[in-house]
Amino acid sequence: MVKKLNLFLLMIILTGFSLAQTKITLKDAIQIALQKNITLKQAENNITSQESGVTAAYGNFLPSLGAFASWGWDRNEQAGSVRYINGVPFNIPKITSETRSYVASVNSDITLFDGLSNFANLSYANNNLSSTKFFVEFIKQQTVFNTITRYYNLMTQIELLKVREENVKKQEINFKTIEEKNRLGAATLADLYQQQVELGNAELQLINQNLEVQKAKNNLLLFLGLDVTGDYTFETELTLREENILTTDLEEDYKNIQERISDAYNNRLDYKSKLYELEGSLNQISIARSGHFPRLTGSLGFSSFSNKFEDLFKSRTYSVGVNLNIPIFSGFSVNNRVQVAEVQAMNKELEVRELERKIKQEINESYLSLVAAKKSLSVSEKNVKAAEERLKIEQERYNLGSSKLLDLVIANSSYITAKTDFVNAQYSYIIISDQIKYYLGILDITKYE
Repeated sequence: MVKKLNLFLLMIILTGFSLAQTKITLKDAIQIALQKNITLKQAENNITSQESGVTAAYGNFLPSLGAFASWGWDRNEQAGSVRYINGVPFNIPKITSETRSYVASVNSDITLFDGLSNFANLSYANNNLSSTKFFVEFIKQQTVFNTITRYYNLMTQIELLKVREENVKKQEINFKTIEEKNRLGAATLADLYQQQVELGNAELQLINQNLEVQKAKNNLLLFLGLDVTGDYTFETELTLREENILTTDLEEDYKNIQERISDAYNNRLDYKSKLYELEGSLNQISIARSGHFPRLTGSLGFSSFSNKFEDLFKSRTYSVGVNLNIPIFSGFSVNNRVQVAEVQAMNKELEVRELERKIKQEINESYLSLVAAKKSLSVSEKNVKAAEERLKIEQERYNLGSSKLLDLVIANSSYITAKTDFVNAQYSYIIISDQIKYYLGILDITKYE
């Protein structure tokens, strides 16, 4: 019952039908992306095509069977005439004749030997199917990771918006305080104008940050295939999973990153797909080389002919034959096909090697980013606490008249910078925790399907 209810809610999200705001969690977003991603749908459709190719490859081992039937009718009409034989006229009467013909036949052909092309073609079809299946699973992983990245980017912008809103409120309070102090003669007019500028800057930053939130929201909705003008809300509080990530030393989990690279080759679905593509290109070489070998085929036939339908199968003809076709010279066309297939295989080999280098680069860079993100998270958290304490001190000192407004402005600016850095560090660390799994090929997507 719970599964049915969840499915119904998801359908509401997909159709955009809502009487109020529709809340989209990260899990909802991933499920929507998996259902509506065009690239994924196209890849899944290709599986059907490849399965048909495998069936056709098996069919090359089976005999063909065909039936033929025909019916014919002829009518011959000859006008009467007079013929003279030794001067004596003879009347030739009008002649009309009709004939009918009935033919039925069954023929079967089978390939006995074709240079092992049929075996290579079957292997090629199976390799293509396996490659496509792994590619589909890789696209799923890619879709999940791209959704995670876009979702957390939106959450980052929303949290930064809260920082800007908090700053505006503080600047408004300071402005009212300084305005009252100026009225009482305890603050200069210059301080009042300066605070008015700070309030205006804070409001501008809030406007700009709100624009960044809308951009991130539209980017996510566009990727999900949803209406960017729809009324959607998103989860802004950290989940238990995300809080656990922030308190986990992921660097320790991936300290043997170089050893994990070899495992990545076994786990990366795009790498597996590419290996099957390489095997398929080697099969194409075998198929091309089969043109150098003789081709042996066999045939069976049965036919019957009659001028009357009821006598059709009284006269029968049986045939059995073996045909041997030996290629002697084909204008170098076979050599050309072999060379083209070999070049394609070499190119596929280069693609595999390039992908291996790319995987190493992605994993190494992701690990370095993880190390940097961990340090940034720790440093920015300390900076927030220090900047907050400094701001409190400077605020109290200014209220007591023992410091200048400039000191308070600098302290507030440092606090906003520290809060911004901390928010960015938090979500960067969360994103990289999934990114490194994605690059290692171990990102679990089964819980979203």
